[in-house]
Amino acid sequence: MLRELANVRQVEGEPRRRWFSDERLDLVVWQDPGGEIIGFQLCYDKQRGEHALTWMAGLGFSHERVDNGENRPGRYKAAPILVEDGTFNMEEVAPDFLAHSESLEKGLRDFIYKKLLEYPMG
Repeated sequence: MLRELANVRQVEGEPRRRWFSDERLDLVVWQDPGGEIIGFQLCYDKQRGEHALTWMAGLGFSHERVDNGENRPGRYKAAPILVEDGTFNMEEVAPDFLAHSESLEKGLRDFIYKKLLEYPMG
């Protein structure tokens, strides 16, 4: 079940950031001073090959794979980065999000679920 992390680092000049996490998903939500959601990033498949779906107001969606920086033989682990990758499987991820997000505020949960269903397929 997604739980909100306390004391998430805020970056001066950027919108307020909230972070939720469990064993399968990470969710970062950006909100304006009035509490309106202006973006989110849902990271999923954390154990099998992590991907990130990002939505930002005015920009829309992006979908990437998380390169965890560990596949560098003979070199130190690098910082994780997002790299272009594949198709977002909305039929799998949206129900998984619902199953793991029961602890979120209803408005937040409903907003993100609706956006997942709006992802442009094809």
